[in-house]
Amino acid sequence: MYNSSAINQYQSVEVQSKVAASNPHKLISMLLEGALKKIAIASGATKRGDVAMKGASLSGAMRIIDSLRASLDLERGAEIADNLTALYSYMERRLLEANQKSDVSIMAEVSALLTEIKSSWDKIC
Repeated sequence: MYNSSAINQYQSVEVQSKVAASNPHKLISMLLEGALKKIAIASGATKRGDVAMKGASLSGAMRIIDSLRASLDLERGAEIADNLTALYSYMERRLLEANQKSDVSIMAEVSALLTEIKSSWDKIC
């Protein structure tokens, strides 16, 4: 049987390979997908009462969202970049609240917002 360390190493190598082979557009899509996965894990952990996993997953999602916000070009992106900055900040605040309250409905709200952004982003390519 495989242990979790071996599985984690495999997943890490897989992600690194995808990143190395990706263009900037694909990297943003991967970040959005990663945040969605972390929120889904946090939601499941909340339902199981796994506080540590919930906190770690939501923290990971917030770090990804923070990276997305930091990658915005506010000069060239104009109003869209400003709106995304505000939306990413809102999502981070909501995830912090979801963590404090163990509220899966807030996690679902943020997931829906990220899904909408990802869907639009993926259509650009």
